[in-house]
Amino acid sequence: MSPEMSLDPTAEPARPAPGAVLTVQVGGPKPYTWLGREVVTSIFKDPVAGPVPVRGHNLAGDDQSDRKSHGGADKAVYAYAREDLDWWEAELGHALPNGLFGENLTTAGLDLTNAVIGQTWRVGTALLQVTEPRTPCWKLGLKMGDPGFPRRAAASRRPGVLLRILEEGVLQAGDTITLGAPPAHGVTAADINRIYYREVKELTAIFETPELAAHWRTWAEHRTVWHEEDTRVGRDRPAAVEVASS
Repeated sequence: MSPEMSLDPTAEPARPAPGAVLTVQVGGPKPYTWLGREVVTSIFKDPVAGPVPVRGHNLAGDDQSDRKSHGGADKAVYAYAREDLDWWEAELGHALPNGLFGENLTTAGLDLTNAVIGQTWRVGTALLQVTEPRTPCWKLGLKMGDPGFPRRAAASRRPGVLLRILEEGVLQAGDTITLGAPPAHGVTAADINRIYYREVKELTAIFETPELAAHWRTWAEHRTVWHEEDTRVGRDRPAAVEVASS
């Protein structure tokens, strides 16, 4: 019998190996000039040393400039994996710092692309929950100095994940990320991305994932109405959102 096996039927299943927070970044709205116009964004964030309170819908010191598209209970914290930054380093041919994608938490040791929606993260004394993959917006183009970069980021399928705050607390760089048991539905950030970009008629997972950020259900409801109307009039909409390849 291997050492991993147990004959005790009450024994708890092995938990996934934990990851870690490499760095914590926060920032608030600041004005910039981009493509000939004045814009305000919070995507430029600074690293924080020491404990950071996690409260309400933010990390302390962090704020969103566009509350309609960013922030709120379902988008309180953004995490991006160092492993994905390393992938981008190889793609772009130069070093990339933690925080480049505007993330609050740069992680190591976790596959965020396949993070399970609804799975909890215990980080420090705070409890977070994965709610959705990030959908890159034009402000990532500003950060990268390339207006086409958001489409390239979307095509990479390395979006990072957004999380809600279930329990307030304190976290800091170096904290272990302890994963809770994944929900039985098993729907991942990659699954949601695939539906959004390529399989827009396969909406079942959206409706059967209660922990998913609420705006996805609104999107899926609208899509359902469109599909029903298309079927009624015999019109076939494009089956996917076109995304430029990298």
